[in-house]
This record gives sequence, C-alpha cells and structure tokens, in this order.
Amino acid sequence: MNKKMFLVLLACFVVFGLVFGIQAVMRIGMNQFFDSMPMPAASITVAEAEDASWARGISAVGTARAVNGTQLTTESAGIVTEIRFNSGDMVEKGDILLKLDDATDRAELQSLRAAAELARLELDRSKRLNQQGSISKAELDRSQSQADQASGALNAQQARVNQKTIRAPFSGQLGIRQVDLGEYLSPGTPVVSLQQLDPVYIEFSLPEQRLASIQLEMDIEATVDAWPGERFSGQITAMEPGINPGTRNFTIQATLDNPDNKLRAGMFARVNIDLGDAEALLAIPQTAVSYNPYGNAVFVVIEGEADENGEPSLTVSRRFVRTGRTLGDMVAITEGLEAGDRVATSGLLKLSNNASVIISDEAAPQADTAPTPDNT
Repeated sequence: MNKKMFLVLLACFVVFGLVFGIQAVMRIGMNQFFDSMPMPAASITVAEAEDASWARGISAVGTARAVNGTQLTTESAGIVTEIRFNSGDMVEKGDILLKLDDATDRAELQSLRAAAELARLELDRSKRLNQQGSISKAELDRSQSQADQASGALNAQQARVNQKTIRAPFSGQLGIRQVDLGEYLSPGTPVVSLQQLDPVYIEFSLPEQRLASIQLEMDIEATVDAWPGERFSGQITAMEPGINPGTRNFTIQATLDNPDNKLRAGMFARVNIDLGDAEALLAIPQTAVSYNPYGNAVFVVIEGEADENGEPSLTVSRRFVRTGRTLGDMVAITEGLEAGDRVATSGLLKLSNNASVIISDEAAPQADTAPTPDNT
C-alpha cells in the first residue's frame, strides 16, 4: 500500500513538474520574442527650421475702457416726474436727463430767498446808521452775520433743488434706462450708464523685462474679435510708474481714436507694438515644440543607413531648445536648432528618443505667420 502511494505521488510530481516547466520555458520564450520584436515606425509630419525675418514687436492682450464712463445715480430721494432721454441716446455735457419732484424744495427756496433779501436790506440799513453813528459796530456785525446766514441757507437750498435734476456730466452715449416715470428713487439708485467712447483707452500689461523697450507716444495696433480683419491704431499715452510685485508686470494705457464707436468698454483686444526694424531669426511651427516644466524640446529627424531599396532609415532624436516670441502659428528658436534641421510637427505623443519614423504629408498641420482660420 505504501509503495503504491509513493508511486502515485511520484507520478503527480512528475506531471506537475512537466506542466510548470513547460509554462516557464514558454514564458521565457515569449519575453525574448517581444524584447527582440522591432517597434513599428511611427508616422509623422515634418517641417524644416527656416531662417525668417520678423518685424520686431511686442504682443499683448488688453481691455478697452471708456475715457469717461459712469453709472448715473441720484443724490437725493424723490419721485421721477420727467425723463428727457431714451436708451442709447447720444447726449452733450450739461443736457438734462431726469427730474425729480422738487415742488416742496422750491417753495422752501422761495421762502429762504425772501429771508435773504430782507437780511440784505437790514444790513444796508445798518451800514448807513453805523456811518451816522446811530448804532454800534457790534450791531452792524450782527446784521452782517444774519445776512451771511440767510445767504448760506439760500445757497444750500438751491443746491438741494439742483440735486433733483440729473444732467450729463460729459458728452457720450447713454445705456439702457433703469427707472420709470412715477418711480420713487432713493439716493444712489442707478438711473442710466453713460460712456464717452471717442477716444477710447486700451489697457494691457507687459512683464518687467519689457520696460526698457516701451516709451510714451509709441504707435500700437489693436484688433478685436467683434471686427475681424480690422486694425485700430493709437499711441501709448501713459504707463504705471510701479511694477506689480505679485505678477512682476506693469500696466500700459494706449489711446485710440474711435469715431464710429466700434470699440466698446470691456472689449477684449489683442495689441501689437511695433519696435522698428525687422529681426532675423530661426522659426519652426509651434506644433513641433513639446512644452514641459523641465524644458521645451523638439524631435529632430535623423537619417541613417539606406535599406535594400536605397531609402535611408529615419529616426528621431529629442533635442532641448530655447524658444522666443511667437508669430501666428510659428515660434522662434533662439538656441538648439540650425537652419535646415527637420523636426516632427505631429505625432509627438507616440515618439521617444531614437524611435523609427516614416514621413507622411497627408495631414500636415498648417503653419502660417498670419493665419486666417475659418470661423464658420
């Protein structure tokens, strides 16, 4: 019995040993096969690093702001009795826009005007009597004080009456009316916005490294999405004297003529500052650059030995570069490439150092210094 059990166990060990041995041999063979299997060549598009001449300039983004812009409100409370404007009207400085009920204030004004006139007559009489020696200097001073108090009360009441009439503080375009006839307004209630849009300001920021390049009265050009293809010209008229310690940027204000009121307050604007003569540089498409926290890199195409068909084998080599300014779809390379180097412009995510590639131009990305994309 013991001998039979021993033979059974021995047979089991032999069988399982063969099974596990075969699996181990197969696993080793598969690993060796995959390790030695060549990776398929990645399909990419390429572009050459080319010498270019770009106009020297600085690009920035900014916001349009009205030269004068405010939300008109009331200084005193009252009921709206008269509205003399429509939403969107163009108005001149001093135009009456709205009146509040001022009947009670005008009645009080008339009473104070009569009191001021009486105080003035009393003062004139006191001056004559003082010259005749009939009253003392103290009585004359008392009359002078009463006349001054009456005049001050009259002026204060006149100011309260004036507050019941809202006038345009400057010429410009009104917004949408926010009050109605008969409505009771509290002090500070918004009535309508007023914007002076000709000329118009565009404010933008630049890094502190650009401070030496910017001067007053430099020409600028601005474009906005609302008017594609149209350029608005102006000049730099002001700069903040200090640098923002949080962003290390400084703010610039440019003034642009806006006779047609095409530029509106709050618009997003792209600004370009012309710095003079053109600059010679090396440019490649922006799609060729892999931007990383540890440095920007490109994949340069390297030609190897020719195959049996006479075609050279192609691989890519990762090369770190230093990028400069951009223009449209292109970016300037200040260090790391030479003119004529071919770089991969698509398929970068599937590339690695020394990877085999094939070049295809079927889906090459567009690269232009002045792109005009179709927004339809």
